[in-house]
Amino acid sequence: MLNFAAITPHPPIIIPTIGQLPDLEKAKSTIGGMQKLAEEFAKVRPSSILIISPHGPVDFYQFTINIAPSFTGHFFDFGDFQTELAFRNNKKLVGEIEKVCEKKKILLRKVIIEEIDYGALVPLYYLSQNYQEFKVVPLAYSFLDINTHFKFGKVLGSIIKRERSKIGIIASGDLSHRLLPEAPAGYSPRGKEFDQKLIELLEKKDVDGILNTDQDLVEEAGECGYRSIIILLGVLSEIGIENLKFEKLSYEGPFGVGYLVADFKISNF
Repeated sequence: MLNFAAITPHPPIIIPTIGQLPDLEKAKSTIGGMQKLAEEFAKVRPSSILIISPHGPVDFYQFTINIAPSFTGHFFDFGDFQTELAFRNNKKLVGEIEKVCEKKKILLRKVIIEEIDYGALVPLYYLSQNYQEFKVVPLAYSFLDINTHFKFGKVLGSIIKRERSKIGIIASGDLSHRLLPEAPAGYSPRGKEFDQKLIELLEKKDVDGILNTDQDLVEEAGECGYRSIIILLGVLSEIGIENLKFEKLSYEGPFGVGYLVADFKISNF
């Protein structure tokens, strides 16, 4: 059963051992949102988490699942040689995902990578602060069409519904990377437009609106979270998104990249 669903950003700069004090202050809304999310996570105590990361081993033509029995993660590339996290995989859940994807003709690549990428590790860092007794199933999206991503999410949702254990899912991804002139991908006025529109549609739970978002706008925004969110919405549509409450915990773009922290309340499930 699904008991936790969230959208998170993944900037390493919000990790206290990486970001300098001025940067942490600029991103304090995001950090506060992640801390609130971690509190909710500790309350509902999922036994396993599926996490979709844009920085995992993405393949253009198929989705990816990491079947390594265990994982570690660190932030060496960002100058943090202190932090290291370790997680176990849920082999049973992985096997079920493989089986159903094959039956539904969803192309799913299996990889064995024992190191978790930072797109997954940043949210897991915060979520594991107050509760650590959960397994992790890392997933990566593809560059197949949007409807196929939604279908993949529905397949995951059908599996989660049948599980007796508590399962959570996280769509990791930043929104537009083009909010400011100094943004990493350069500036576009359409970056803010994309972020505002996506958040508005999420608040309305307008799945069709999100699926049918102008792909030129998505491209111009320079985002990395749209496909993760589409998969999440597929899961939620299978569960019954109309019964869920969307809660935006924080949104800001202090460095020119949109950071959204949000969850769907699943009190009825």
